Amino acid sequence: MNLIVELIKYLMILLMGIYTYYSFNVFRFKNKKDQDKAYNILTFIIFILHFIGSFTLFIQIQSQRLVILYGGEVLLFILVLALYRIFYPKLSRLLLRNMLMLLSISFIILTRLSFDKAVRQVIIVAFSFAICLIVPHAIKAFHWLKRFGWIYGVAGIVLLLIVLVLGTTNFGATNWLNVAGVTVQPSEFVKLLYVLCIAAMFQEGTDFKRICAIAAMAGANVIILVLQKDLGGALIFFVTFIFMLYAATSKPLYLFSGLIAGSFAAFIAYKLFNHVRVRVMAWQNPFGYIDKEGFQISQSLFAIGTGGWFGMGLNRGLPTDIPVVESDFIFSAISEELGGLFAICIILIYASCFVMFINIALDQEDTFYRLLTIGFSVMFGFQVILSIGGVIKFIPSTGVTLPLVSLGGSSVLMTILMFMILQGVYMKGKADKKELGNTVVAKKEELQ
Repeated sequence: MNLIVELIKYLMILLMGIYTYYSFNVFRFKNKKDQDKAYNILTFIIFILHFIGSFTLFIQIQSQRLVILYGGEVLLFILVLALYRIFYPKLSRLLLRNMLMLLSISFIILTRLSFDKAVRQVIIVAFSFAICLIVPHAIKAFHWLKRFGWIYGVAGIVLLLIVLVLGTTNFGATNWLNVAGVTVQPSEFVKLLYVLCIAAMFQEGTDFKRICAIAAMAGANVIILVLQKDLGGALIFFVTFIFMLYAATSKPLYLFSGLIAGSFAAFIAYKLFNHVRVRVMAWQNPFGYIDKEGFQISQSLFAIGTGGWFGMGLNRGLPTDIPVVESDFIFSAISEELGGLFAICIILIYASCFVMFINIALDQEDTFYRLLTIGFSVMFGFQVILSIGGVIKFIPSTGVTLPLVSLGGSSVLMTILMFMILQGVYMKGKADKKELGNTVVAKKEELQ
């Protein structure tokens, strides 16, 4: 068994490396047949990596429940690939496969950490994909989405205020709401309203008065999140606004002024809030406070260091020694058991998604859809940086999840919804280009 686990560990790293290579090089193939072959390779690697990861856990745990869960996950992947290909044949195949690869890694590592939590995550993912079947078509069909900027903004602020008053506190932050026995994190859904609001308002104009009004709305969101002690969320909201402002105005002054203002606000937060000082203290010297404040980050660094480049093998490490490992510190668990090379490939897959998002934004002629895509791109990319940066002690931990990989129903639902909205924008951009091309051809024929 030790030999099998060791061999599978290296095989998983190899497969992950091949997948990462093709995820960046698929568009270099100009021939459609070669592109289809590359996508088939990506799909095959997703299924084989998922199989051998689940098989490794099964031969060590010997539980029939793992077989049933694995079957359910495979069925989910097959249905997603089949249904989305039928209903939306023009969507980005690379983005869809990157999503499934990250989800397969999530299912494997969550099953290793907690079977019950993995089951819950699979159910939420299935529910999310079912809902999102209609999203790309809705983006393409409904042109009135950009008419209600202020409504999106007010709705988001009201929702955050409800959480501030009636929410429950977990891990020091009051950002959870209990609805009919189900705990949700409304700030995840406010992200959607927030980006919709800013994009809708900026597409109407970028005069100074409008910029001040939008900045006030964004500031209200950030302040409420700070009062909830959700500092990671507040930082994501703030950075998203700054980059959307820069994209809308093309004025570097706004970008640099925003970054300076954000640095000053961070200093004020450090002075005002004790939990901010504790996190900074733990970040500066985790081993000096290993008994208490620095315990979590110390255990994370031990796990990453123990795993090395090639990892300990699935179910061979001690990731459960890290507090909140399933959500905030899941990257440490992956690094310990699957290795640093595997973890680097995950980062590169996130980078592939971000590059694809930016390409989608650059293809949009409509200001609203371009800003919408940029907003989601920055929000997604910055959350990845905060999550991984806090785990590896690059920055103080902010308690945000790793998109599509960490445990968290609200987070995974919002991320899948974000991906599907961007798929819808991608399809709309391709349709607009095709329509423009047809118009040009028709005009040439008229002139002839």
